[in-house]
Amino acid sequence: MKKLFLLSFLIIFSACKQAEEKKEEPVKELTVAEKIANAHGYENWDNVKTFAFTFGGTLEDPNSGRSWVWNPKTNDIKLTRNDEVLEYNRSNMDSVDLKADRGFINDKFWALIPFQLVWDEGTTISEPEKAISPVKQEEFNKLIITYSSEGGYTPGDAYDIYFDEDYIIREWSFRRGNAPEPTISNTFENYSDYNGIKVAQDHKRSASDRNLLIRNIKVELEE
Repeated sequence: MKKLFLLSFLIIFSACKQAEEKKEEPVKELTVAEKIANAHGYENWDNVKTFAFTFGGTLEDPNSGRSWVWNPKTNDIKLTRNDEVLEYNRSNMDSVDLKADRGFINDKFWALIPFQLVWDEGTTISEPEKAISPVKQEEFNKLIITYSSEGGYTPGDAYDIYFDEDYIIREWSFRRGNAPEPTISNTFENYSDYNGIKVAQDHKRSASDRNLLIRNIKVELEE
């Protein structure tokens, strides 16, 4: 009887100790970049089979702009522009593919900048601070992402990211070569949710009526 009691005590003690140790494991604090990415659906990205979108063009002309279909797991790319189609894989590109891929990287960056904050390597991301946005002149949180001077298609560039208290991006400024003044500034508006991925469809430029569109967005999930 004593042996049975002792065995039961040891089992309970061991279980309590393991539970206590597990409870004491520190919880990893998310970075601001990770919080921004998650606010736009980054936690759902692993389930994405294809991400399709059209960059630029007009609503009146369905064939305008550059249309992309991207399989992020295989890196297969399909570009449709002016009724011409180009398909390639980013792991094996010739000179024609490389030229198209510059467009893909640019367009994907506009569509998925919240995720690029955690995807891209060789970057420096500042601590957030309060700042007045360049387009709407509203107070938001601001962080700066600066790219390394080596590698990539546009080395050394910087982006000022303006986001609200819910970590949703509302504006940005692009500064070519980390110049002190913005090269362009745009809003991020008209967000829609596509199978858990939030994308801003409208991007209005400062001092202009121009609206750069991200449209025809389709997110296909794995079965």
